[in-house]
Amino acid sequence: MTLHLKLDNPDEENRLDHMAQGVIGTGANRPDGALKVSGQATYAAEWQRPDMAYGVLVRATVPAGKVEKIDASAVEAMPGIVKVITDPKLLRVPAQGMADAAPAQGNDEVLYFGQPIALVVGDSFEAARHGANHLSVSYLPQEARLDPDAVQTERPEGKQSSQGDLDGVMKTAPVTLDEVWTTPGHNSSAMEPHASMAEWDGDRLTLHGSYQMLKYNRNELADSLGIDPKNVRILSPYVGGGFGSKLGISPEAVAAALAARDLGRPVRVVMPRQQVFETITHRAQCRQRIRLAADETGKLLGIGHDNRVYNLPDEGFAEPVTQATPFTYAAENRAIGQEVATINRVIAGSVRAPGEAIGVPIFENAMDEMAEKLGMDPLEFRLKNIPETPPGQDIPFSSNMLAEALRDGAEKFGWDKRNPTPGAVQEGEWLIGMGMASAVRVNMLMESKARITLTAEGATVETDMTDIGTGTYAILTQIAGELLGLPMEKVTTKLGDTDLPPGSGSGGSFGAASSGTSVYLAAMELRRQIADKLDCDEADLTLKDGQAIAANKTHALADLVGETPFEAEGHIEPGDIASKAFQATFGSHFAEVAVNRHTGETRVRRMLGTFACGRVLNEKTARSQCLGGMTFGIGMALTEEMLFDTRDGHVVNNDFAEYHLPVNLDVPKLEVHFLQERDPYANPMQAKGIGELGICGAAAAVTNAIHNATGVRIRDYPATLDKILPYLP
Repeated sequence: MTLHLKLDNPDEENRLDHMAQGVIGTGANRPDGALKVSGQATYAAEWQRPDMAYGVLVRATVPAGKVEKIDASAVEAMPGIVKVITDPKLLRVPAQGMADAAPAQGNDEVLYFGQPIALVVGDSFEAARHGANHLSVSYLPQEARLDPDAVQTERPEGKQSSQGDLDGVMKTAPVTLDEVWTTPGHNSSAMEPHASMAEWDGDRLTLHGSYQMLKYNRNELADSLGIDPKNVRILSPYVGGGFGSKLGISPEAVAAALAARDLGRPVRVVMPRQQVFETITHRAQCRQRIRLAADETGKLLGIGHDNRVYNLPDEGFAEPVTQATPFTYAAENRAIGQEVATINRVIAGSVRAPGEAIGVPIFENAMDEMAEKLGMDPLEFRLKNIPETPPGQDIPFSSNMLAEALRDGAEKFGWDKRNPTPGAVQEGEWLIGMGMASAVRVNMLMESKARITLTAEGATVETDMTDIGTGTYAILTQIAGELLGLPMEKVTTKLGDTDLPPGSGSGGSFGAASSGTSVYLAAMELRRQIADKLDCDEADLTLKDGQAIAANKTHALADLVGETPFEAEGHIEPGDIASKAFQATFGSHFAEVAVNRHTGETRVRRMLGTFACGRVLNEKTARSQCLGGMTFGIGMALTEEMLFDTRDGHVVNNDFAEYHLPVNLDVPKLEVHFLQERDPYANPMQAKGIGELGICGAAAAVTNAIHNATGVRIRDYPATLDKILPYLP
């Protein structure tokens, strides 16, 4: 039986609060945790098969042009080389994910330096790598567009909006701000590199890969190969991080599948870190112009937010920089716009909270600077301008706890002890400052399916949903255990297999809520089946510790099930709920930094975040997500920056030695707090996204603190020493 819910109306029943098992909301350990730390969880690059061959990608060394000739003869004569694969499908650009098919490029067209053009297959990885390094390729180069600031841009429809007269109010308002900020490119930097192992059984392909969105990835891979998606099975039970880079199929998967089909043997292709940086989606660098106008009391009269990003030719994705700007603060006059440049640089795509990750911090920098111009406390300025309803819309917020999050964070952090005068607090050679920012992220629900089978031994949850380190195994196990009255050890959750019911996939902070709701619905259908067997209403049924209680009688759940398993599928669709209320998650960030007056070095001394994200399904995994997001914010503020060679567009700092992520000594004590919230518009569990909220605005708390410490405004991220030292007193 299937329980199908199309969410058209808020769910006020709140059934999870009436369950008895008591595992929802607790900081339960991950069922997969022990497997991962003991090396028993098999990742994509670890699968072994008899007679498996190894492939290494060969990539373009020009930024634009055509492949004229690939001379494979010398390489194929080398010891250990099996074959050089030059199928035109290797030149396809990786898809962004959540699409029905991967976009195709020309058969011999090169669009960026590092684009895959061939695969060398060997009996060993070493042989394949040696062959790839010696493959002779000639090109017909074309003029490349490498500088996003030097090419003509387009203004996509749907990315421009206006209300009132911003230009007019900027001329007449008592206090205005008009400034430009820039953020660099960012790499997803997942710990696990992209890897795939492909094998064919007749016309059916099985691919062990590292991917986030399997029901879409199967279609993308099938389209790339020209086969029916029914003949593709993808297995991704364990994914060592994705952060957007594994939303869509990447070249190594297509290459492994093509080679395995051609050779009639399994082929594994693993990208080294340098290839990941130079081939896989990154966040585009961005130029943002913020305009603000306010009256003498601090009420915002106008908001303007324009940005410029880039991508490859014929790519539809553009970083949604202004996604949170329309609803975070109120102002009657607004203008929001985006320009997109087409250049020859590795494809841009979703990276860690696309849009808000860079849009919110820059806007929060502007809010901080505007508060200073007004002579107001930055906290009070934000509180004064929180809208009661989404500006420009005729619907309410489903829930807006931004004010509560700001006040809670300020109290716990000790914001009232902040000295508003820049540079006023010193400890020896260190200048001390405090900064804060709002955290905002849209909330989404995606279609998802899940199946639960209940036997005398326990329950099995099945869905192709992935766990990319976020805790999906734990959360889905908790949901099923709570509703079915089973301890977590009696519930087995199977994920990451396209032969299972299609879940939402991991991305956009919608995974737990979407896939979780499909598990919730399947469990509710099982509760109905159990209630029918006991001749009672589901609402009158109590399930706890493997016991079913109804009409003051207790029955062992195992006895009720007997030898015939109960089975149910849950199916959730978003429905019309978005037209009735606007959904988002909210929070606040507070940071204290010390800046060395002699070197310009910045050290984050402490950081605190308060977040409102609906029902917290697992306190431990949710906290971990916020800690990770705040760490991302530190990296964005101080160290992370993709550098591109201006001559050919290649990535200069293409590994973790030169792309500087925060390490242990960069990250101080981080404090995370959750506000109690229930949002019936979100889903029947009243849970909302948390994975990306902790990133949004975090960097601004750090850079605003740098200003409070030194008086230096950071307009070009990251805040490296050279951008601070020349301006220190």
